[in-house]
Amino acid sequence: MTSDRFTYDGRAGITVGGVALDQAGLGADPVRVLLQALTTGHSFRASTDPATPITVLAPFADSPDFQCQSSGSSGRAKTIRRTQASWVRSFEQTAQRFGIGPADIVAVPGTLTHSLALYGLVEALHLGARAELLFPLRPDRQWRRMHEAGVSVLYATPTQLRLMLVGDAPALPALRHVFCGGGKLDPECRADLARHAPDAQILEFYGATETSFITMADADTPEGSVGRPYPGVEMQIRDADAGGVGEIWLRSPYLFSGYATGSSADTRWDDRFLSIGEMGYLDAQGNLFLKGRKNRMVTVADHNVFPEDIEAVLIATSGRLSAAIPVPDAQRGHAIVAVIAGAADDALPARLRQACSRALGPHAAPRRVLFADPFPLLPAGKPDLVALREFALGVA
Repeated sequence: MTSDRFTYDGRAGITVGGVALDQAGLGADPVRVLLQALTTGHSFRASTDPATPITVLAPFADSPDFQCQSSGSSGRAKTIRRTQASWVRSFEQTAQRFGIGPADIVAVPGTLTHSLALYGLVEALHLGARAELLFPLRPDRQWRRMHEAGVSVLYATPTQLRLMLVGDAPALPALRHVFCGGGKLDPECRADLARHAPDAQILEFYGATETSFITMADADTPEGSVGRPYPGVEMQIRDADAGGVGEIWLRSPYLFSGYATGSSADTRWDDRFLSIGEMGYLDAQGNLFLKGRKNRMVTVADHNVFPEDIEAVLIATSGRLSAAIPVPDAQRGHAIVAVIAGAADDALPARLRQACSRALGPHAAPRRVLFADPFPLLPAGKPDLVALREFALGVA
């Protein structure tokens, strides 16, 4: 495969919510609009607007491209401009490293407004695999549909996996690869996934809409790391502190071309290297450990605190979706409010404060622990940090 364009010959089957795409009633489905763009040589835009999730744009000029939107977890979503070649190079790695091709059935639980779901579908079409789009179904029904269909490859976020793995979820003996992105997979969910899909290789990747793959973690990756650089990715840690933590810069064939709409002060280019404002460090073996977004880092009692570190402890301790929200504090600079998904549990706040203090220091212990049911989520399955901050400020 050396094409710089997506390919789709129309032979691979596509199922939406368990219904074959060629059946009546799906003529206006956004999947059909996407297929129209792929088969007629047009660019397209994937949008978070539910009225126009996929829009066909102008025919290709010299460089085949397309547009998709960032998750917008901490603010307004941005429209990303990419060349098709930037994703095709990733597809080639998937085929070579994991043997994914026409014999596979690829499942995608998210909507096409989310770049991970869009990636999973377009990769399946490009490689000739059958695609199972699950998003019209409830999470528990999505898992059962994968069982019925004999799905072999799954693209999902940690949140989607937690929501699907509930109740009497059946085993998925045919599942052999789980690509998980958009957040850290907590140990409890990982163990639950391994029980339900014992033959599946769980591959966590770190990346962003602007970058595609940056690193990938597997069973040999040290605890807490997001893995080693993905093939073709060159990484640098710049302006590191005494502990080796600095800003992550990278160069690869998978990077985006720029923003079609919106902007980010944290996204900067320097001699073909790109930074999106993430902080982290590398160990001696080249494994990357993330600290968090530069723009989320706050000071609590003269300590630099990354809310992402606290969220990892909250999720591991509670087994629930969680967010660490910094709020202003006149004496300490900031204080942390923890927001936990689900019904209130009077015993949980003390456990969470103790766990955060023990793992990260007393300054990281939440001042308050709030419960949110429902828990605000974005279409991408990530916590809606803007809504959660408003909730925390309103209650705290």
